[in-house]
Amino acid sequence: MTRPPIRIVLADDERMVRTALRAILSAEPDLEVAGEAATGAEAVSVVRETLPDVVLMDVRMPGTDGIRATEQILATLAEPPRVVVVTTFENDSHVYDALRAGAAGFLLKRADADTLVQAVRLVAHSDTLLFPSAVRELAAEHARANPAPPPWAARLTGREGEVLRLMATGLTNAEIARHMRVGPATVKTHVASVLAKTGSRDRTQAVIRAYEAGFMNGG
Repeated sequence: MTRPPIRIVLADDERMVRTALRAILSAEPDLEVAGEAATGAEAVSVVRETLPDVVLMDVRMPGTDGIRATEQILATLAEPPRVVVVTTFENDSHVYDALRAGAAGFLLKRADADTLVQAVRLVAHSDTLLFPSAVRELAAEHARANPAPPPWAARLTGREGEVLRLMATGLTNAEIARHMRVGPATVKTHVASVLAKTGSRDRTQAVIRAYEAGFMNGG
């Protein structure tokens, strides 16, 4: 059975950026631009109206910025889209705040067309991190020194802790299953438990919280 197209909302205050993104994405048969927004507040409204699968969200916009818009989208929709923040600088603290707020990943504005298209497909359909090494570097850079261990750290089983660390490397559930020599269903159960115990919306947020807690360094 053919999958329906991935529906995307573009949120950026620069019309030329939105036009370029639309041209690239609309050229792909499995991608469909469902709407555009020039501000964070407009992005929230357009997302509620169109119910896309993925939002490409500029992190810096006038009024309601991409971080607040991401928070509002994720908090108010029963089945929210995956949000990918789009930024000029990968070490921007605003990007980190967006990931903490629940964004599934980030994409640089200078990324080429193939990278853009593959990123959209990955966050829409895959059970792995978008650009895991970049997420890890950003998380490690912003992690607090010697943080107090959160309550959830003690509640993770040994297997769940191993799964969390493997998630951070960017492995899919199938790859984690092979690494741990268990079935994919078992890994899926462990991932769900990790997300629940860490209070995370998705893998990216779980990895961010693990770094903040010092968990990735054995804390």
